[in-house]
Amino acid sequence: MSRAFVFPGQGAQTIGMGLELAQAYPAAKAVFDEVDAALGEPLSRLIWEGDIAELTLTANAQPALMATSLAVLRALEAEGVALSETQYVAGHSLGEYSALAAAGALGIADAARLLRIRGRAMQDAVPVGVGAMAALLGLDFATVSEVAQEAAQGEICQAANDNDPAQVVVSGHKAAVERAVEIAKARGAKRAVLLPVSAPFHCALMQPAAEVMAAALAEVTLHAPRVPLVANVRAEAVQDPDMIRHLLIEQVTGAVRWRESISWMAGAGVSEFWEIGAGKALSGMIKRISKDATTRNFATPADITAL
Repeated sequence: MSRAFVFPGQGAQTIGMGLELAQAYPAAKAVFDEVDAALGEPLSRLIWEGDIAELTLTANAQPALMATSLAVLRALEAEGVALSETQYVAGHSLGEYSALAAAGALGIADAARLLRIRGRAMQDAVPVGVGAMAALLGLDFATVSEVAQEAAQGEICQAANDNDPAQVVVSGHKAAVERAVEIAKARGAKRAVLLPVSAPFHCALMQPAAEVMAAALAEVTLHAPRVPLVANVRAEAVQDPDMIRHLLIEQVTGAVRWRESISWMAGAGVSEFWEIGAGKALSGMIKRISKDATTRNFATPADITAL
C-alpha cells in the first residue's frame, strides 16, 4: 500500500495540542524546545496553556502548527515508522513548511523562523478590514474562478484554495469577496460564508509578503527532500531545492491546489494518506477528492498506540 504524509494548515490550532505527545515522547518534546529556542520565546507555553485568540494570530499559529506536526512525526519515528515508507509529502499552505521539515529539506529551527516571518508578513501585507476570504461550498473550481472574475470589478478577487470538489475559497478585497458570496449564492452554492481570517491569503494582495519571503528564503539552506514534495502551486512532485524555494515564494500569492495535489498522488498510486498534526480537516477533504483513499490521523499518543 503506497502512502503519503500530509500536514495541516491554519485553522487546525487548539490550545493543548501536542502536550500529551511531549509528555510521552522525549523526541516530541525536543521539537517544541527547538522551536522555542529558534524563536527566542516560549511558544510551547502559549500552545499548551495560552489564550486561543493569541495562538490564532497568524505569526503564532503558523510555527505552532508546524511544531505540533513535527512532534507527531518524531513520536511516530520513535515507534519505528520511517519516512522512507512514504512515497510523497504535502502540506496545506503553511503545512508545506512542515512537509519540507519532515522530509529533511529544511531544519526545524529554520522552518519556525521562516513561518514567524511569513505569518507577520502576511498579516502586515494588507491593513485589517481591507481584505477578506470566503468559502464557497457546492461549486467547482472552474465555476468559482468565473464567480471571482465577475466579482472583482477592478478589485482583487481570486480563487485561493481549491480544497476539494465542492469547497473552494476566494480571497481579495473585502467588497469584492462579499460580491462573490452573493454571486455564488445566485449560481447555486450550497453555502457561501465569509471566513474569520485576519488577512486575504493566497491572492495578489499578498505580494508584499511574497517579497519578504523571497528575502528570507534567500538566507536559508534548502536541501533536496528525502521524499518528493507535492507542491501547492504545482500540484505535482518536486525535489530540486531551487525550484522549491521559488515555489514557496509563489505560494504566498498563488492558489493552494489541494484537490489537484491529492488527485495527482492518487494517480501516482497513493492509496493511504496519513494526516500528521492537529485536526482532521485534510482527511475530510481527501475522502471527498479520492473516494477509494484511506486516511489516518495522528495527533495524540493514543493515535500512535492505535497504529
